[in-house]
Amino acid sequence: MISSILGAAAWIQRRSENVIAALLGIMFVAFIVQIVFRYFFNLPTGWTTELSLLCWLWLVLWGTAFALKEADEIRLDLILTAAGPRARRAMAVIISIAIVVLYGMSLPAVVKYVAFMKVERSSYLNIGLNWLYSIFVIFTVASIARYAWLLWAALRGGTDEDAAPDAGRDP
Repeated sequence: MISSILGAAAWIQRRSENVIAALLGIMFVAFIVQIVFRYFFNLPTGWTTELSLLCWLWLVLWGTAFALKEADEIRLDLILTAAGPRARRAMAVIISIAIVVLYGMSLPAVVKYVAFMKVERSSYLNIGLNWLYSIFVIFTVASIARYAWLLWAALRGGTDEDAAPDAGRDP
């Protein structure tokens, strides 16, 4: 059961990296189009900037939710590295509970706000802002699931590395 969950998580992580690559590609093409239109045709385009910002927002939140490994996260871990294994596990439990509870409490408000944004549209692409910001709901749900998984691993006596979806996979 656990191996199938880890396998599914690793598959999701690899597909999320494909999405990130596509978003970077779209951003690059939009950037080149913007340069060509502005400097060769003297026709500034706003939609390329809006598309790049949209891709960047999705790239950061999507990547954090699905592709970022625990070991790759930036942290101030002076206290964590100085602590022993039991203290690190206790800190992982406390942090995981805090994140699951706080994100869980904020989830209804996040969903409500994103749904409310359907009344607004983006300036150039004319896309409903509820669709543009829906990634925040996805990010919140994925973060709750990730930290619930890390909590479960810490309670079992494992480490962050044991709980990683790509554990045991060669880079």
